[in-house]
Amino acid sequence: MPAIAITRALSQFTFASEWLKAPVALVTRVYVSWQFFDAGLYKLKYWDQATAMFEDMYKVPLLPPLPAAVLGTFTELFFPIFLALGLAGRAGAFGLFLVNLVAVISYPELFEQPGSIFPHYLWGFMLLILTAYGPGSWSLDHWLERRRTDGRRWS
Repeated sequence: MPAIAITRALSQFTFASEWLKAPVALVTRVYVSWQFFDAGLYKLKYWDQATAMFEDMYKVPLLPPLPAAVLGTFTELFFPIFLALGLAGRAGAFGLFLVNLVAVISYPELFEQPGSIFPHYLWGFMLLILTAYGPGSWSLDHWLERRRTDGRRWS
């Protein structure tokens, strides 16, 4: 009797965890996309301050300050759209992971300010998971794949 109850509980847990994959992936995509998109909008709105920050604070490797500001702003506005929609979701997640990595490398003062580095660790972890597992079944990638295969399910 207890073995049947344990088996049933494990089966229900497995069903629930499978069902949760899609909404958790969606919430993760939207949350992390918004963080980067908002940063890109801020840079656009206050462009003079943003370029000054790239000249004075951020030390982006291999790029002069102005091209680094343009590229950083572009990537913070471009990749989040794709990631949030789940269109080329893995590429969008990996692109934002690289943006996050460059941000951490370019601004080492993050490690000196208590709590400042934690969001970058969180976003990096979320983006790595989305890169590895994909954007989930509530994504345009999934919808397009299902249309391409004439509605046949794929695993």
